[in-house]
Amino acid sequence: MTYQEVLVEARTCSGPCKACPICNGRTCGNHIPGPGAKGVGDVAIRNYEAWKRIRINMNTISPNVTPDISFDFFGQKLKAPIMVGPVGAMKLHYGDKYTDLEYNRILVRAAADAGILAFTGDGTNPDVMKAACSAIEEAGGRGVPTVKPWDINTLKEKFALVKSSKSFAVATDIDAAGLPFLQNLDPPAGSKTVEELHEMIEAAGKPYIIKGIMTPEGALLAKEAGASAIVVSNHGGRVLDQCPSTAEVLESIADAVAGSMMILVDGGIRSGIDIFKALALGADAVLIARPYVTAIYGGADEGVRLYTEKLMNELTDTMKMCGVSSLKAISKRNLFHPSSRYLS
Repeated sequence: MTYQEVLVEARTCSGPCKACPICNGRTCGNHIPGPGAKGVGDVAIRNYEAWKRIRINMNTISPNVTPDISFDFFGQKLKAPIMVGPVGAMKLHYGDKYTDLEYNRILVRAAADAGILAFTGDGTNPDVMKAACSAIEEAGGRGVPTVKPWDINTLKEKFALVKSSKSFAVATDIDAAGLPFLQNLDPPAGSKTVEELHEMIEAAGKPYIIKGIMTPEGALLAKEAGASAIVVSNHGGRVLDQCPSTAEVLESIADAVAGSMMILVDGGIRSGIDIFKALALGADAVLIARPYVTAIYGGADEGVRLYTEKLMNELTDTMKMCGVSSLKAISKRNLFHPSSRYLS
């Protein structure tokens, strides 16, 4: 099977998603249910296009070596700085082929086999988190359960499942506070104060990743709460209309907390070149979500392997052509800007 064949097959079974050759947000627009964005629907488009506006500097006067793209993520050895972002409500947004339970089971296993790892989703159905944690346990703890921002009592129940999964870390997509299906629920879910986040992190007892950071101030507050890592993310444009892209805010956020916590980023990243640009702007690794949904719907485990190999090959090739041989060597100097701000 080829990656193109994965796309063709996905178009037959991914519901509202059209499994476009490039997932750029334009076809989906603001279609929700479906994988679209909120409001006018242009945040997902902006996420994708912002990476394309960034240009990179070519430099082939350098040692002719194969770049090392391996990445250490809290003791987990990954083949590349790539992780799969959490996605939920599969039947609602992507058709009837997979339940959340089935999707997460394939996702966790396939990502681990491909040499990366997956963040799993959460939902109003308690069985979703149970199945996700079970899948992570089956993969030897190689996965990150992502818990919605519930009240502390519900979170403690979820953390018991997280502990049983033997996962090495846990995440909360704090921006999920803006998801319509989490509004006015019992138990409640929503925004958290620094003090509430600190209580959550203490209760979890594992390295904690806060997903949904879009400002330097937010990053500093996550750090104050005790987070070990953040994900610069606007939830794919699904929680707030008219906000900036992640590429536009990444640099200032990375500058604010550089060296004090791990920085991940998602939103419109679709190629190894995009990954290179994200690392140059200060990220340590990336999360990619929607294209992996297509990969699973079109090819299950093999789809995940093929898309991951595509990304890794593109990242390796970009590093070679830019004269860098390790992830740590990627910097702003590898980015082109007409004002030469990255060249001084």
